[in-house]
Amino acid sequence: MTRSPQPPESPAATDAATAGVEAICEVRGAAGVIVLNRPKALNAVTLGMVRAIRKALDAWAADPRVTRVVIAGTGEKAFSAGGDIRQLYELGKAGRREEALVFWREEYALNALIQGYRKPYVALIDGIVMGGGVGLSLHGSHRVAGERYLFAMPEVAIGFFPDVGATYALPRLPGETGVWLALTGARVKAADALALGLATHAAPSSAFPAIMDALVAGEPVDAALTAHARPPGEAPVAALRAEIDQCFVGLSVAEILERLDTHAAAGSEFASDAAAIIRDRSPTSLSVALEQMRRGKDMDFAEAMRTEFRIVSRMVDTPDFYEGVRAAVIDKDQSPRWSPASLSHATAEKAAAYFAPLPPDQELDLPEQGA
Repeated sequence: MTRSPQPPESPAATDAATAGVEAICEVRGAAGVIVLNRPKALNAVTLGMVRAIRKALDAWAADPRVTRVVIAGTGEKAFSAGGDIRQLYELGKAGRREEALVFWREEYALNALIQGYRKPYVALIDGIVMGGGVGLSLHGSHRVAGERYLFAMPEVAIGFFPDVGATYALPRLPGETGVWLALTGARVKAADALALGLATHAAPSSAFPAIMDALVAGEPVDAALTAHARPPGEAPVAALRAEIDQCFVGLSVAEILERLDTHAAAGSEFASDAAAIIRDRSPTSLSVALEQMRRGKDMDFAEAMRTEFRIVSRMVDTPDFYEGVRAAVIDKDQSPRWSPASLSHATAEKAAAYFAPLPPDQELDLPEQGA
């Protein structure tokens, strides 16, 4: 029996001294290095990780030794598959709503800090990147997709909404691709990520250790990434762009479904699959997500994050989030019972209520940017 070749050492490799640390944050040479270190949980983001990363970024902003930040994940399966949704579910079910909101409040503030960070922020993304992992990577200045890269924002499948800055980022993708990603949770690989602008570079997974070494050594960031970049091949989304742009327009999910059904009747497998996926999702989440995409085009990043905190402050009190997590994560029966069950009852007017301002003392506070 022939042995498979062993994978190269991960740029995020850890040792015994840091084995129990969820987010390793340390200065290595010219770089502030962050390693997401929960491989068995696919590096799902916890409040402890958020706080450790925030503390490090605040310190490095004024540290002359640090000329760039690099973030990576431990393990081969995921950069980060999202937030620790089970813990948030358990807090909410136990009536500890405010504790759950602490996580989102601090996570969203961290997303804003990353988006406005004044030093290069390089995310080395290999494997799954979803939800909270997107918030830790997409808003940085440089995003390198490895060959195992797999991006999605599948929140509407669990009765939630695309957060961590998706309100700002997805509407700025080409055409209606952001709406497509938000409503279907479609998964895209490295070639599509590069074509859509989700990634700034693509490189073989085997090059990640060398990229990390170059960045730690202080080589110019753009030169270090360009030296190892390789074309990831044709982007499948290119062939779908015209149909996505034709179908995912409009101010209601029902209107989008009507267009998809028309294309499906004409023989489009893409449209048929997309319509089936959407019909399986939470009507409330779909309506809120579409409203996000339409409003987000005109928001700056800070306004988008404040908007998301307004949404989550209300969604944590609605049944679909708990039902969606139950069906997907707790009982795993994949049979959520949404309330309301029909898009006709999840109106745009009801969705708009999620966006209303909170009392002043409950709004999201965002950090001052470092030097």
